[in-house]
Amino acid sequence: MSSALGRLLRPTALTVSTLVLLAGCGSSQDPASGSPSGSGSAAASSAASSEASPEASGSSSPSASAETEAAGTVVAITIADGTASPQGKAMQVAIGERVTLRVESDAPGELHIHSTPEQELSFEAGTTEEELTFDRPGVVDVESHDLDQLLVRLEVR
Repeated sequence: MSSALGRLLRPTALTVSTLVLLAGCGSSQDPASGSPSGSGSAAASSAASSEASPEASGSSSPSASAETEAAGTVVAITIADGTASPQGKAMQVAIGERVTLRVESDAPGELHIHSTPEQELSFEAGTTEEELTFDRPGVVDVESHDLDQLLVRLEVR
């Protein structure tokens, strides 16, 4: 009788051991969003969400350009005499990559960041920096509504 019981317990123990091992090898992805845990729920079509923390800096970049630094991408925006540059520049950034908007302006103003949720960057004359991180794929436009101009289109992938 004990050999019959042993034959029943061996497959059960093997099945339980296999399930425990498989559970330990599973990923930490959130099935609702298809992304690692903690990044939120499903995204609206072609919208990217972001977190921002304002940060002022005394450094400046006289030309309008985008630089890739070890810590992310820096987008230099120059506004002078009622015109801005860049104008409609398309850039690709990775999900989770830090993007720093460095605005050098001769007058105060405001930029609109069309992400989910939408954000505004108010700035004074001089140099202002804003760090953004996008956690969903999509297109994020950075515009000056005062100048009626698209400055940068970020393609978050």
